[in-house]
Amino acid sequence: MSIATISRTHHQAPAPAPRDHLRPVPALPQDLLTPLPRTVAADLGVPTLHRTVVDYANFDHAASTPALESVQAAVDAALRTYSSVHRGNGYASKVTSAWYEQAREQVASFVGAREEDLVVFTRNTTDSLNLLARALPRRTTTFVFESEHHAALLPWDERRTVRLPVPGSVADALVLLEEALAEHARSSDGPRLVVVTGASNVTGELWPVERVTEVARRYAARVALDAAQLAPHRRIDLDALDVDYVAFSGHKLYAPFGAGVLVGRADWLDAAAPYLRGGGATARVSEREVQWSQGAARHEAGSPNVIGAIALAAACATVEAHRDAIEAHESALAQRLQSGLAVIEGVTTWSVFGEEHDRVGVVTFTVDGVDSSLVSASLSAEHGIGVRDGKFCAHLLVDALLDGPGAPATAVRASVGLANTFEHVDRLVSAVRRLAEQGPAFDYALTDAGWEPVHDPRDLSLPRPW
Repeated sequence: MSIATISRTHHQAPAPAPRDHLRPVPALPQDLLTPLPRTVAADLGVPTLHRTVVDYANFDHAASTPALESVQAAVDAALRTYSSVHRGNGYASKVTSAWYEQAREQVASFVGAREEDLVVFTRNTTDSLNLLARALPRRTTTFVFESEHHAALLPWDERRTVRLPVPGSVADALVLLEEALAEHARSSDGPRLVVVTGASNVTGELWPVERVTEVARRYAARVALDAAQLAPHRRIDLDALDVDYVAFSGHKLYAPFGAGVLVGRADWLDAAAPYLRGGGATARVSEREVQWSQGAARHEAGSPNVIGAIALAAACATVEAHRDAIEAHESALAQRLQSGLAVIEGVTTWSVFGEEHDRVGVVTFTVDGVDSSLVSASLSAEHGIGVRDGKFCAHLLVDALLDGPGAPATAVRASVGLANTFEHVDRLVSAVRRLAEQGPAFDYALTDAGWEPVHDPRDLSLPRPW
C-alpha cells in the first residue's frame, strides 16, 4: 500500500524491455592499460525504466563483491574432488584436506601473519570478532570507538567495554584512547583489548592503525583490527602493524562463498573454550572427559566450509598478485567520483577526519530534499546503478555525522571496486546531478518495501537458477 507519492514527469516509451535482463552488453574499453582481474559479473546487462538495457554499474562493493573469475575457476576445480576434511583416507579427502590447509597458508601470507599466529576459518567478519570476544581472558576490558561497524562494536561484554565517542580528528581519536586506557590502568590490572577498524565502511577513511597500536602498547593492551573494508583495497602486514588479531570476510574480497577468517596470536585462542563443540575440535573423548584440540581446529568444529576457504584463498592470491594495479585503478575511480560529487550543488559528502584524509574507494553522500532511499531507487531503476542507502550497520557513526538541524536521517553510499569503470563513475555523477537539480524522472511511491516506481515496465522475475 502506498504511504506517500512523489510526482515527477513520467516519460512514455513504446517498446517493452527485452525479457533477457542478463544478456551481455558490449564490453567497454579498459580504463587502464594494466590488466586487472575480471569478475564473473562483467558485462552484466540490467533493465531500466527507459526500456533500455545498460551495463550494470555496481557501486556496492563495500557490502558484497562479485566473485573473481579466478575464484570461480578454483571453486569449479575444488568441487570435482570435494570431500570431507581430515576425516578420511580416500583420494578425494586427501586432496581436499591438503587444499584446505594450503588455503590457511595463503591467507596467512596475505595478511603477513607471524609464524606462531593461528588462522581460524569462520563465516564472516562478524563471526570472527564474536569468536574473539568468546576467547578473551577473564576480566578483559575492551576499548572500542562508537564509529565502528556493528560487527566490531557489539560482540564484547557490555560490563567490561569502554565505548569511546566518534572522534573529530585523528589527534582526537588518539587522545580519547590514551585517556581511556590511562584511566583503566590506574584502577585495574586486567587484560585490555583495543578494537579498531582499518577503513571505515561508512566513509572509507583509513584509521591510524599503527598510531593506535603505539598507544595501546603503552598500556599493555592488545589490538584487534577489523579489516573487512581494508583487506580488499590495501596491503595488511600484521607484523609491521604490530596488531595482534585481524578479521575480514571473503564476500567483500571477491569470494562471496560464506567464509571469513580470524588471524592472530594463539595463546588466548588456545586457552579459551571451543567456539563450537563437536567433531573436529576434539583430541580425545572418553566417558569421563573431553580433551579439546589446540590450534585452529579447536574453534572449527563440524564439517568446515571447505569451498569457502578455497575461494577465499584464491581471492587472496589474485588480489595479492595484482595489488598495485588494483590500488591504482580504485584510486583513479574514487578521485573521479569524489571530485565529481563535490561540485554538485545540493549534494553533501561526509567524513570523520576531513575530506582530504586518505581513504579507500567509499563515498557517502546526501542530496538535499531527496530521501536517501529514493536516491538509491531512482539510480537503480532509471540508470542501472547499484548503491546502498541507510546507516550501513554503523548507526552511531551515521547519527553523529548527520547530526544537526534539518539534517537527513540516512545517507547514500557509493563504493568502488573491480567491477567498476570510468563510464560507471561518470554515469553516477551525472545521475546524481540530475537528481539534485530536477528530482527523479519518474513517479515513485513509498511502500512498505521502500520507494518503488509507480509504473514499472521492467520484468524483474527470472527463473530460479536451480
